Amino acid sequence: MPTKKIIAPFYERLALILIGFCILGYLLILAKDLVDPLIFGFLFAVLLLPISEFLEKKLRLPRSASSFLSIILLVAFVGGILYLVGAQISNLNNDWPMLKKQVEQSASGLQEWVHYTFKIDATQQMSYVDTTARKIMASGGVVLETTFGAISSLMLFYVFIMVFTFFILFYRRLLFRFVISVFQDDNSHVVVDIAENVQKILRQYIFGLLLEMVIVAAVAITAFWIIGIKYAALLGLIVGLFNIIPYLGIFTALLLSVVITFATGTISDTFTVGVCVVAIHALDANFLLPAVVGSKVRLNALITFIGIILGEMLWGLSGMFLSIPIIAIFKIIFDRVEALKPWGYLLGGDYEVKKSAKEEMKTE
Repeated sequence: MPTKKIIAPFYERLALILIGFCILGYLLILAKDLVDPLIFGFLFAVLLLPISEFLEKKLRLPRSASSFLSIILLVAFVGGILYLVGAQISNLNNDWPMLKKQVEQSASGLQEWVHYTFKIDATQQMSYVDTTARKIMASGGVVLETTFGAISSLMLFYVFIMVFTFFILFYRRLLFRFVISVFQDDNSHVVVDIAENVQKILRQYIFGLLLEMVIVAAVAITAFWIIGIKYAALLGLIVGLFNIIPYLGIFTALLLSVVITFATGTISDTFTVGVCVVAIHALDANFLLPAVVGSKVRLNALITFIGIILGEMLWGLSGMFLSIPIIAIFKIIFDRVEALKPWGYLLGGDYEVKKSAKEEMKTE
């Protein structure tokens, strides 16, 4: 007589899931120094895989050489972007006297406002400023040491990313066969399907982000140039680069653009730039992003926002970047595992139901 399978109550399963998420989050925080660059390396390896395969098949290069050359091309591309931004920033040196004058005028206006609002005269204000400056100078060694340590850690982080990218590209077949061998033969086709879709969607997502960045930067540069804003190219590049940071990037781009324009222009120019940045972001979020990126990764806005917040809580800025690709990977897995399909639906949203309903109507 077959034994009846006992299914735990919903609240018990939910409690186990929540406990599992808490344990997983704690482990991710502990393993940040290892897992963070490893995931970035995986994403870059997925992006560079077509280039590496092209170098192997067309140019007959060994896998080690093709993997290394692919990474060199990636570093050259990123370096080119940084060079363009650095070249534009260096032009700000020509406006240093104007920047100094603008800061002095702003400081004078702020002093007058503080005097009339809080009844604190200029002498007392300067006394507070001098006291604060002495405290900062006294702790200058600590600040310098902390800054140097942060820069060293950041450079080491980038080196780890490149190393992981190289090894994942070099041992990609070994890793793929290992993943398939872990599961039973009956599930091998599901594993292959998941792996292929993960590569396809992540590659399309990254290319979509790059294309969106280029379009937004071009639109911003054109808009600032038509208006007559100084350093239109620099401001456009800032808007395009920070636009790839989900949700919080617009605030950073707005702040930097407004500060640079205020330092080198007028109040009206500053207000115009702020309005342009907000308008460009609104057009991007409502039209460009859904068309270029949204069609690649079908995630609802609520889950995306929650994932970004959780990513920032776990890993900071890098967690914000990785949250959407990681959620997309989980959605691919959930959609192809029968027991996890409700979770895949949760990550996607109602549009999937609407899409399937339309397809059924067409078939009828």
